[in-house]
Order: sequence, then structure tokens, then C-alpha cells
Amino acid sequence: MLNARRKLVLKALVEEYIRSGEPVGSRVLVERHGISCSPATVRNELAALEESGHVFQPHVSSGRVPTDAGYRAFVDGLLESGEPLPALDADTLPVDHLDLASEVDDLMRRTSTVLAHLTHYVAVVLAPTVSLARIRRIDLVPMGPSRALVVLITSTGQVVNRHIDLAEQISPDRLAEIERALNAAFGDKHASEVRALRGALESEALDRSGSARASARGEATPDRSALAAVLDEILDCLNEADRDRLYHVGVPELLELPEFAESARLRPLLGLLEDGFAMLETLSDFVRTGGLTVRIGSENTRRELGEMSVVMTNYSSSDANGVVGVIGPTRMDYPRTIAAVRRTADGLTDVLR
Repeated sequence: MLNARRKLVLKALVEEYIRSGEPVGSRVLVERHGISCSPATVRNELAALEESGHVFQPHVSSGRVPTDAGYRAFVDGLLESGEPLPALDADTLPVDHLDLASEVDDLMRRTSTVLAHLTHYVAVVLAPTVSLARIRRIDLVPMGPSRALVVLITSTGQVVNRHIDLAEQISPDRLAEIERALNAAFGDKHASEVRALRGALESEALDRSGSARASARGEATPDRSALAAVLDEILDCLNEADRDRLYHVGVPELLELPEFAESARLRPLLGLLEDGFAMLETLSDFVRTGGLTVRIGSENTRRELGEMSVVMTNYSSSDANGVVGVIGPTRMDYPRTIAAVRRTADGLTDVLR
């Protein structure tokens, strides 16, 4: 447990190192950060912080640099103190003003781009899980005698679509019958229920439901085999959409930082970003954790992030949730980054509500 003076010295050292990127000496801390004790006393405190593992000295004659433990103490103190985080200009985060009519895909791309430019780190956004959202509408658009376009729109604004080839020719009227049956069966249900209702179709439960509604209106019942084919394509669409919901922007921003003057240091991160399944697994862990999470260097479970810091938080709508955050060096501007990530998450929540 650090005493009050050591906390103050550590906080000043981390802030100075974040600003300069150079090892920090005792005299700099006294002169620039208003620590009301002599450089000699500060040197003693730095020696104690080094012994406790919060800082280290790269060279015998150099100043000190924070360790992962030092950054952790700094971040914990920042979050526990209740001090206000840096104010952000609302105009820098236009997600607050996006119309819900915009597709979620476009919203996620714009959000990650804005957050990357704001923080100068890699911004990562995980879109809401499609299978947890409610189905707003299913459209079947004829594209030929035996070909159609399936469009599924969720309550969170996500749009998934796919062209399907049917085993036989089907008229626009029959396709419209199938569309009505699907919307009657799935309207306002969670997308995950498609799987259960696909099984029900095999036992003719869905077929009877669609037939009853159609008969009540004096309409023809939908073709069961075509209905099954469309359901199979919808399931494939949902599976594909849930795999392809990761957005990231900002690698060029990282390359401008002195830590990555040698681009080879970014190779582990680049490999992870390109591995969609690994990234989904990594971010799913943040979804399960919930709330704001800051992982610093060795605290990350994946070795590719062993020299990086990750700041993530959840955003949510009434039907689904995702995560948004940044990946950057351990020498990260934590106060501004945390403020930006929180502000972005709040903006996404408001837009998707």
C-alpha cells in the first residue's frame, strides 16, 4: 500500500512520462508538478517505488519509467478519486447526432473512425449480437424465376441480406405469401428464435401457424419447402452477421507514436486484428466483464496485447449490447482515453435506444 506522498510522486511521474515519453528525474517532478519537497526526498520516494515494482530505471544515470504496476496504481487512483475526467467537445463525437435510420454498419464504421482520430490509438467497436436483437421485418425481393433476395432488419437497425437460389421456380405472389408467413411468425421475436422455429417447421408447427393466418384472410398457404429454404438462408445470414461484426480503425495513428517507430513491434497486434475469431473471443470477454475495463500490458490474457493497454466499455440498446474501446501503448493518456471511450459508448447507447 502506497502512502500519500508516494501516490503523489507516482501520479506526477506517470503524467510526465505520458507527456514526454522520456525517463523522468526527481528535479523535473519538483519543478513541473509542484511537489512540495526537495529533489533528494523525491529521489528517496522514487527508490522506494522502484523497490515496490511501480517504476524502473532503464539506465543507471537515467530517470524512472512506470511499470505496468505503476500504471495500474495510477488508473485505480484516477477512477477511485472521483476527479473529473478531461472535457470533450461534443462536436468531436458526431455519433450523438446520427439518425437511427442509418445502418448499424455505417454507424460502427463512423464511430471507430472518430474514436481513433480522437485518441490516436486503434479504436475497436463490436456491433450488437444480431441473434439477440428483435426482428423488425423480413423482406423477400424477387430477383428471377428461382432467385430472391432475403433482407432481415432488426430492432437495433442492423440489416442482413443474402441472395438465395430456390430448387424450383416461384412466382412473386408465392414469394409474397412466404414473406407474410415469416413476418407473422417472427415479427418482434428475437433473431435467435429463428433456430427454434426452423425446428418447429420440420414438425409442421410453423406450417400450421402460417396456414391458419393465411386461411383466416382467405389467402393461399405458403409453400413449405420454399419456406424451409428461406429459413435456412436466414440462419446462414444470422451466423455470418454475428461473425462479421468487428470494426477497427487506427493502425496508422499508432505508427506515428515513438513506441512504434519500429513497425515490427506492431506485428503481434496486427496479426490479432486480422484474426476475426480471436478478436471476437477477446472482446466477448469484455462483454461478459461489463462496465469500464482497463487492462494494462501483462494484465491482458492474450500475448499479442502483452505490451499494450486496452480500455473497453459496454454500450447497449433495449435489445442487445456490444463493446467499444481502444488499444494503445501502455504509455497511454488514460484520463482522456477513458473519457473518450465513455462518451462514445454513451453516444452509441443513445442512438441505438
